[in-house]
Amino acid sequence: MTNEVLRYTAFSDDPAGGNPAGVVIDAGGLDEAAMLKIAADLGYSETAFLTAPPEGLGGEEGRAFTVRYFSPKVEVPFCGHATVATAVALGERIGPGELLFATRAGTVPVSVTRQDGAGGLRATLTSVEPHTEDLDPADLAEALAALNWPAADLDPAFPPRIAYAGARHLVLGAATRARLADLDYDFARLEALMRRLDLVTAQLVYRAGPAEFHVRNPFPVGGVVEDPATGAAAAAFGAYARELGLVPADAVLTLHQGEDMGRPGVLTVELRSGDSRVRVGGAGALIP
Repeated sequence: MTNEVLRYTAFSDDPAGGNPAGVVIDAGGLDEAAMLKIAADLGYSETAFLTAPPEGLGGEEGRAFTVRYFSPKVEVPFCGHATVATAVALGERIGPGELLFATRAGTVPVSVTRQDGAGGLRATLTSVEPHTEDLDPADLAEALAALNWPAADLDPAFPPRIAYAGARHLVLGAATRARLADLDYDFARLEALMRRLDLVTAQLVYRAGPAEFHVRNPFPVGGVVEDPATGAAAAAFGAYARELGLVPADAVLTLHQGEDMGRPGVLTVELRSGDSRVRVGGAGALIP
């Protein structure tokens, strides 16, 4: 049915885990106002809207699309979990294989494969070119004040930065798992800072092992207190960690997110030497 809104979770094969997203496979005829209203009515952190690909995009016929992402409040340039959810939804309809998405952030290839065992689908996106930026000390102080985090609770091994892999994210390292678990922030104050810095989320990170991390993502600019699993931020974090030498140039990182919200999900971040782009993958499932 044209404009039908599908509901899928990303980064979990359990509909009660991961991050739910709306998916409109045929968004033809919808303008921006209609897309925003659908996203707001659904209430998920993002909804993806698919239309025909731009001329010259490439990709296999019938497997390339233009994708736009809307939160309940704003359009965002790129959303990782909605990309994974969309790819799984498409994979169920047209089969596993390679997809190509034209997004506001750039062209994003996505590979859909069938998992072993139960046979569910898994999607892995390849980010646009990432980069990181220094964070002004005054902006860091404001972020900590909004989060109610003393500076002493930061992990000095993780320098505060802004990281980008399709969208901009503030990266802060928590010194303890308890610090990360205790998230009680000033919504309006953090939203104002993030809007001024053109940030989509804050990527709050605790390192549990050499390649294992727990993360949380406040998302006030989207009208959501917290995002349960954030693929765009995971890609940005992978680039950040590699650039700062926190992980090897060739690495597979495991990010646990959503546990503190009761929606556990797992994001796999792959880094390859010789390729600056970051791959982020995970399972997906239909929400009945």
